[in-house]
Amino acid sequence: MKRILFSIAVLSLILLAGNFKIAKSQTLYFCEDVDKDGYAVSQSSVFNISSKGGYLKFLTRLPYPISTSSVSYEIYLVDTEGNEKYESTIYQDVESSWTWFWKEVTFYSAGRYNVYVYDGDKNFLTSSQVRIQFN
Repeated sequence: MKRILFSIAVLSLILLAGNFKIAKSQTLYFCEDVDKDGYAVSQSSVFNISSKGGYLKFLTRLPYPISTSSVSYEIYLVDTEGNEKYESTIYQDVESSWTWFWKEVTFYSAGRYNVYVYDGDKNFLTSSQVRIQFN
């Protein structure tokens, strides 16, 4: 009897899980371009740049309107032990109704970088890591 109840419970959970949509979340993409609908073109977590520098785009997508007038990107260089060293903060003006926005960012140094995105009230939105390599 316990085995039957357990099987019914497991089957019920599986069926219920199939009725829920995957939760949308805030996401930071690194890409070469952004299309007119706000989707990444040539998305990657590794980019090759020249020794004189190179750029890529940071695309942030949200499941809701940003509801603020600015965002900031905090960039940290990550060393071989995983420790972060602050590099810079980039600010961007946005419209409160936007659910996606992008910023072109130029890198001059190779390395692994953590990027954190915050809204105008310094509320954390999302983060991701990108590796920059020289050609």
